[in-house]
Amino acid sequence: MVVDTEVPRNEPPQPRIVLRAIAVIGIALSLFQLYAAGVQPLGLFYQRPIHLGFILVLCFLIYPVWGRSRPRGALGWVIDGTLIACAVLVGAWLPVNIDTIANQIFPRDIDVWVGVLTVLVVLEGARRAVGLGMTIIGAVFLLYAFAGSRGELPFLADWMPGILNHRGYSIDRLASQMTLGAEGIFGIPLGVAATFIFVFVLFGAFLEVTGAGKFFIDLAYAATGRQRGGPAKAAVIASAGMGSISGSAIANVVTTGAFTIPLMKRLGYRPAQAGGIEAAASTGGQIMPPLMGAGAFLMSEFTRVPYVDIVLVSIFPALLYFGVVYLLVHIAAVKQGMTGLSADELPSVRSVLADGWHFLLPLVALMALLVAGYSPMRVGFYAILSIVAAAVARALWDFLTGRPTASGFVALCRRGIALTLDALELGARNAVAVSMACAVAGIIVGVVGLTGLGLKFSAMMIAFSGGNLVLALLLVVIASLILGMGLPVTAAYIVLIILVGPALTQEFGLPILIAHLVVFWYSQDSNVTPPVALAGFAGAAIAGSKPMETSLQAWKYAKGLYLIPLFMVFNDAIILGGPLPVVIWNGAIAIVALTGFAVALEGFLWRPMPLWQRLLIVPGVIAIFWPDVAVEGAGAALILLILALNRWGGRQDGTATAARRPKA
Repeated sequence: MVVDTEVPRNEPPQPRIVLRAIAVIGIALSLFQLYAAGVQPLGLFYQRPIHLGFILVLCFLIYPVWGRSRPRGALGWVIDGTLIACAVLVGAWLPVNIDTIANQIFPRDIDVWVGVLTVLVVLEGARRAVGLGMTIIGAVFLLYAFAGSRGELPFLADWMPGILNHRGYSIDRLASQMTLGAEGIFGIPLGVAATFIFVFVLFGAFLEVTGAGKFFIDLAYAATGRQRGGPAKAAVIASAGMGSISGSAIANVVTTGAFTIPLMKRLGYRPAQAGGIEAAASTGGQIMPPLMGAGAFLMSEFTRVPYVDIVLVSIFPALLYFGVVYLLVHIAAVKQGMTGLSADELPSVRSVLADGWHFLLPLVALMALLVAGYSPMRVGFYAILSIVAAAVARALWDFLTGRPTASGFVALCRRGIALTLDALELGARNAVAVSMACAVAGIIVGVVGLTGLGLKFSAMMIAFSGGNLVLALLLVVIASLILGMGLPVTAAYIVLIILVGPALTQEFGLPILIAHLVVFWYSQDSNVTPPVALAGFAGAAIAGSKPMETSLQAWKYAKGLYLIPLFMVFNDAIILGGPLPVVIWNGAIAIVALTGFAVALEGFLWRPMPLWQRLLIVPGVIAIFWPDVAVEGAGAALILLILALNRWGGRQDGTATAARRPKA
């Protein structure tokens, strides 16, 4: 969930007083969140508005009105100063007036106008922190609410198909829906951002400043560096490890890719190939338990399934995804005749663990608390305390086993305080984008609930797909790609599940958890699928390759992102469980199908694969999705037979090569 907040190059730095203000407000927000998470829980009409007020103030300080490439100037400060004052009003209005608002039948005029102001300020904040696409989508939904015979803009109803028509709503009604209840801006998306998501973003920030990211990267190098294509495999494993503390594909790319991409290029991978591998591996960070970005927390709220259950059922699909990327990387390395790095170029596993084993303790504590039944918010609070305790204990041990002095102890304390403040500020900065996205998502949720758009969209989806589940899933993929061009993953998931979720569960009969997991997985595809592949573009920037070529490589290596959700639908025992033999069978044939698919895609395993064998694997993979055990078994047997033929051919090639070598 870490969001890249580095100021791009060639941009003027913020004035020192602004940086100080950002630091102070960010630290205050983090301390407020820690207080609410672990000391005194607050009601939703206190927690959410105050959180939004802090986030908006930070947003207008971090992102100037003219963009981060130009100085604000006097006019810019007038605009941003006014918006900051409005942000303070937005954050304070509901908590200060909650008793009056709760006891009135009709909203006061002042409440309506503050509601209008809140909506406008949120849309502007989203434009700066998330992008213009998010603001446009929010504005379109607001206009849709006004369209209708009794709405503020009745003429818009003439532009809409009949199935989308509704009565229309006034400004008073819409403003009340958006800001005076829990069905608009202060609804579930912002509620999750203000509680679970923020605490775990803060947890990731503490791990980042204490060096956990470098520990996971070094451990991946030490474990895989000597193998063929070692740096590429290290990228896969490091991204899986970083997924434990980060749910942002772009953040994973810039964090692990800074180390892995140059090494992959040095080993022989083409620049676009190296950037694509890193982008595909980093995308897995958002589907990797225990954090899974913001998605797992939102999913838990939407489905009422305990967070720990979502984490547990997501482990096997995540491992399947990383397994496919790892296999594709291995095949590419073998095809290109690559070797691993030498031992003197790599750290040893023992030395890496000796230096950073304490970083594993917070993750163990996190999982133990989740399994014990603590709420995710309280788990995040204790996880932060555990990383602080582990870092302090390790620092004190290193200090005491060295040459302790009074001045050294003072310096150690100062560094510890500085790192803590840095983590508190970083956590708040990293939460701005996701909180703004969730606030606009609340607008969308509110309009959908008010107008009944979700049911209408479901009817259209059924009409377009003709009641065919495969076609319906294809429509979900297309919709996720379109939304992903302008929205971050979390926002795309929220919008998509609101629109297509009712159809998938009520009309096509998917269990609610599987429907949410499928939509969540497909919402990731915009990271690696052209023409807008943000993780691919980030990988291209580091690799020095063409963005579109790199994105195509990322798309190829991330194919598991499209197939694995189909296993959730057609082989649902891997998610819902069941008799042990059934679960094992479905897990095994999923592995066989993904292996066959990867081999057919690359046309190589132990030796080059003839075209007829590659084509023959395709019906074998399709058969594994067939709801009949005999057909599944036949498909798996076909794939295994072709793999066995490839293995036998590889051995024959090896024997022939050995026979041609001259004898000593």
